[in-house]
Amino acid sequence: MSADTFTTAMFLITAVIAAGVLISAIFPVFYQMTGTFSSAGHTADVQLRTNMQIILDVANQSQYARVWIKNTGSERVALADIQRSNVICGDAGNFNLLSLSQTGTLSNGQWSYVLYDLNDNNFWDPGETLEIDAHTSTIQTADPVYFQFSLPNGNSISDQFMVSTTP
Repeated sequence: MSADTFTTAMFLITAVIAAGVLISAIFPVFYQMTGTFSSAGHTADVQLRTNMQIILDVANQSQYARVWIKNTGSERVALADIQRSNVICGDAGNFNLLSLSQTGTLSNGQWSYVLYDLNDNNFWDPGETLEIDAHTSTIQTADPVYFQFSLPNGNSISDQFMVSTTP
């Protein structure tokens, strides 16, 4: 009788220790997954609320393109995010990733921007317009121009348009 009691107690103690080890091994994984899901949910929310629309794009024979983009989302974009954005421009099939001009004067392979900030808060707020100027030698008269603007959060907008032959 005492041997059965002792065996049962040993099994019970072993089960409690095994449950403790299992919980201590699984709890950190669940905690980490919760943080990951929360972060992914926030990132998806920001991406869904960030929306842009190209309202006009033109390019001329001097290899310059100008594109006006309106913030049509509900999320405002910081100037630092605009400055870290990617601008790709050039002939369809022959385009380049341009670098941001630090001087405002455009050299070949560079872009600059003007933010029409209605309330002077240094954010691209919903309803405001961003003007992108790009200069690249890959813009040719006969070919369509490809333009893409990508924010650091992954949202992007692109368009193809023709070079204007009128001054």
